Amino acid sequence: MVLHEEALTREIIGAAIEVHRELGPGLLESAYRSCLARELSLRGLPFEQEKPLPVEYKGVRLECGYRLDFVVDGKVVVELKAVDEIHPVHEAQLLTYLKLTSCRVGLLLNFSVPVLRDGITRRVL
Repeated sequence: MVLHEEALTREIIGAAIEVHRELGPGLLESAYRSCLARELSLRGLPFEQEKPLPVEYKGVRLECGYRLDFVVDGKVVVELKAVDEIHPVHEAQLLTYLKLTSCRVGLLLNFSVPVLRDGITRRVL
């Protein structure tokens, strides 16, 4: 299972690098999200986009309006950013999303960098 997740994250990162190579930095997050969805589709990777994320608190399911940018193959949460720098709150957000889902692996991708590999954060629960 871990090998599958590792191979899957490599494919996702490859798709994100292709999007970044084509578009470069400086666009809104929504543009990168649409283009990454297209690239994941072209690569045949199954995904859910803007998946609702309910919060359960003391036995009550709360619809708080949280949405995951992507869940790829039901295994990897992908959170996109287009910000000057990643802050600890962004990483905490990804970790919380992992805790609230059944996913063990998450990618935080910041497209506002000259070279995308400098904007990739991978976390495993």
